[in-house]
Amino acid sequence: MIDLYFWTTDNGYKARHGMEESGLPHTLKPVNIRAKEQFAPDYLKISPGHKIPALVDHDGPGGKAISLCESGAILKYLGQKAGNGLYPEDPVARIKVDQWLFYGSATFTTLAQQFGLWVIRSAEDVPQAKKHYDAVLRDMLGILDRHLGEHEYMADDFSVADISIFSDVHTHGVKDIGLDPYPNLRRWHDAIAARPAVVRAWGPY
Repeated sequence: MIDLYFWTTDNGYKARHGMEESGLPHTLKPVNIRAKEQFAPDYLKISPGHKIPALVDHDGPGGKAISLCESGAILKYLGQKAGNGLYPEDPVARIKVDQWLFYGSATFTTLAQQFGLWVIRSAEDVPQAKKHYDAVLRDMLGILDRHLGEHEYMADDFSVADISIFSDVHTHGVKDIGLDPYPNLRRWHDAIAARPAVVRAWGPY
């Protein structure tokens, strides 16, 4: 059994989506970051950087319990453990998945979060920051759209690479920017949004 510690953030939804796609038995453990629950001493033992998501797999490698944080690492772990194609066995296919998994985890979400902070949530109006991060997000959406004009999914077959990118496209691309200028990205988004695992992952808990 896996315990998944999450909250309703882009990275939290990534992990929950990956868990649902994996089909692995799990229990959701909400960590209310608004109430600072991520700083609880017991949680810091699981996620030293006091971030969500995190997981504890009570049946990890060798049958031993392990803990893991960072959404990209979690998605890769779940994909490997599930063995259902989310993280492929073929070495060449893995290289392609890793490229876009790391892009989604390290670049796209990081900058999309800055867009969310400065353009959407900041109590202080900073026009230069708004202009900068609006342009950055639009550029990244364009990168994804061009790539998806030649590929059905980020690494050709649906994988953890797509999961790593979907939540911020869904949150900021659809709701804040709009996907009309990005028809290939819209096609990709809508196909993923219709997956039963996504419906469950973005539902109540």
